[in-house]
Amino acid sequence: QVQLVESGGGLVQAGGSRRLSCAASGSIFSIEAMGWYRRAPGKQRELVADITHGGITHYTDSVKGRFTISRDNAKNTVYLQMNSLKPEDTAVYYCNAKLWGTHYEYADYWGQGTQVTVSS
Repeated sequence: QVQLVESGGGLVQAGGSRRLSCAASGSIFSIEAMGWYRRAPGKQRELVADITHGGITHYTDSVKGRFTISRDNAKNTVYLQMNSLKPEDTAVYYCNAKLWGTHYEYADYWGQGTQVTVSS
Protein backbone atom coordinates (compact mmCIF):
# COMPACT_ATOMS: atom_id res chain seq x y z
CA GLN A 1 0.00 0.00 0.00
CA VAL A 2 1.18 3.47 -0.92
CA GLN A 3 -0.34 6.73 0.22
CA LEU A 4 0.17 10.27 -1.01
CA VAL A 5 -0.83 12.98 1.42
CA GLU A 6 -1.09 16.54 0.15
CA SER A 7 -1.19 19.78 2.07
CA GLY A 8 -0.97 23.49 1.48
CA GLY A 9 -4.08 24.31 -0.46
CA GLY A 10 -6.37 27.19 0.39
CA LEU A 11 -7.56 30.63 -0.60
CA VAL A 12 -5.07 33.22 -1.82
CA GLN A 13 -5.36 36.59 -3.50
CA ALA A 14 -4.16 37.14 -7.03
CA GLY A 15 -0.45 37.88 -7.06
CA GLY A 16 0.10 35.90 -3.91
CA SER A 17 1.99 32.69 -3.24
CA ARG A 18 1.22 29.23 -1.98
CA ARG A 19 3.32 26.13 -1.35
CA LEU A 20 1.93 22.66 -1.82
CA SER A 21 3.52 19.58 -0.29
CA CYS A 22 2.96 15.91 -0.98
CA ALA A 23 4.49 13.11 1.06
CA ALA A 24 4.52 9.52 -0.16
CA SER A 25 4.59 6.66 2.31
CA GLY A 26 4.10 2.92 2.42
CA SER A 27 5.59 0.03 0.50
CA ILE A 28 7.94 2.06 -1.68
CA PHE A 29 11.13 0.76 -3.23
CA SER A 30 11.95 3.71 -5.46
CA ILE A 31 10.11 6.75 -6.79
CA GLU A 32 10.98 7.56 -10.38
CA ALA A 33 8.99 10.74 -10.81
CA MET A 34 6.64 12.92 -8.85
CA GLY A 35 4.41 15.62 -10.15
CA TRP A 36 1.44 17.89 -9.76
CA TYR A 37 -1.67 17.89 -11.89
CA ARG A 38 -4.69 20.12 -11.64
CA ARG A 39 -8.32 20.10 -12.67
CA ALA A 40 -10.08 23.41 -13.01
CA PRO A 41 -13.89 23.60 -13.04
CA GLY A 42 -15.22 22.40 -16.38
CA LYS A 43 -11.79 21.43 -17.67
CA GLN A 44 -9.79 18.26 -18.01
CA ARG A 45 -6.99 17.40 -15.66
CA GLU A 46 -3.65 18.75 -16.86
CA LEU A 47 -0.04 18.26 -15.87
CA VAL A 48 1.33 21.30 -14.07
CA ALA A 49 4.87 20.16 -13.36
CA ASP A 50 6.86 17.04 -12.70
CA ILE A 51 10.33 16.12 -11.52
CA THR A 52 12.41 12.98 -11.91
CA HIS A 53 14.43 11.29 -9.20
CA GLY A 54 17.48 12.99 -10.67
CA GLY A 55 15.89 16.41 -10.55
CA ILE A 56 14.90 16.97 -14.16
CA THR A 57 11.84 19.19 -14.23
CA HIS A 58 9.09 19.89 -16.71
CA TYR A 59 6.44 22.62 -16.57
CA THR A 60 3.36 23.38 -18.53
CA ASP A 61 3.74 26.66 -20.39
CA SER A 62 1.17 28.58 -18.36
CA VAL A 63 3.14 28.23 -15.11
CA LYS A 64 6.70 28.62 -16.36
CA GLY A 65 8.51 31.34 -14.45
CA ARG A 66 5.89 31.36 -11.70
CA PHE A 67 5.86 27.84 -10.25
CA THR A 68 8.80 25.78 -9.02
CA ILE A 69 8.70 22.07 -8.35
CA SER A 70 11.23 20.42 -6.06
CA ARG A 71 11.57 17.17 -4.18
CA ASP A 72 13.29 15.70 -1.16
CA ASN A 73 14.15 12.14 -2.10
CA ALA A 74 15.05 11.20 1.47
CA LYS A 75 11.56 12.17 2.58
CA ASN A 76 9.72 10.97 -0.54
CA THR A 77 8.20 14.44 -0.69
CA VAL A 78 7.49 16.78 -3.56
CA TYR A 79 6.77 20.49 -3.31
CA LEU A 80 5.17 23.02 -5.61
CA GLN A 81 5.99 26.64 -4.91
CA MET A 82 3.42 28.79 -6.64
CA ASN A 83 4.12 32.50 -7.04
CA SER A 84 2.31 35.29 -8.85
CA LEU A 85 -0.88 33.30 -8.68
CA LYS A 86 -3.70 34.13 -11.08
CA PRO A 87 -7.42 33.41 -10.86
CA GLU A 88 -6.99 30.92 -13.71
CA ASP A 89 -4.74 28.85 -11.43
CA THR A 90 -7.82 28.01 -9.37
CA ALA A 91 -8.20 24.24 -9.42
CA VAL A 92 -7.95 21.07 -7.43
CA TYR A 93 -4.28 20.10 -7.40
CA TYR A 94 -3.37 16.43 -7.35
CA CYS A 95 -0.05 14.88 -6.46
CA ASN A 96 1.19 11.99 -8.57
CA ALA A 97 4.00 9.50 -8.04
CA LYS A 98 5.33 6.94 -10.49
CA LEU A 99 7.12 4.38 -8.41
CA TRP A 100 8.38 0.88 -7.87
CA GLY A 101 6.83 -0.90 -4.91
CA THR A 102 8.65 -3.25 -2.58
CA HIS A 103 7.50 -6.21 -4.69
CA TYR A 104 9.00 -4.50 -7.75
CA GLU A 105 5.65 -3.60 -9.20
CA TYR A 106 5.49 -0.31 -11.11
CA ALA A 107 2.43 1.85 -10.70
CA ASP A 108 0.93 5.33 -10.62
CA TYR A 109 -0.39 6.69 -7.36
CA TRP A 110 -2.51 9.76 -6.73
CA GLY A 111 -3.22 11.98 -3.79
CA GLN A 112 -6.71 12.96 -2.76
CA GLY A 113 -6.40 16.48 -4.14
CA THR A 114 -6.13 19.87 -2.51
CA GLN A 115 -8.14 22.92 -3.53
CA VAL A 116 -6.35 26.11 -4.48
CA THR A 117 -8.58 29.13 -5.01
CA VAL A 118 -7.15 32.40 -6.29
CA SER A 119 -9.38 35.44 -5.80
CA SER A 120 -9.16 38.44 -8.08
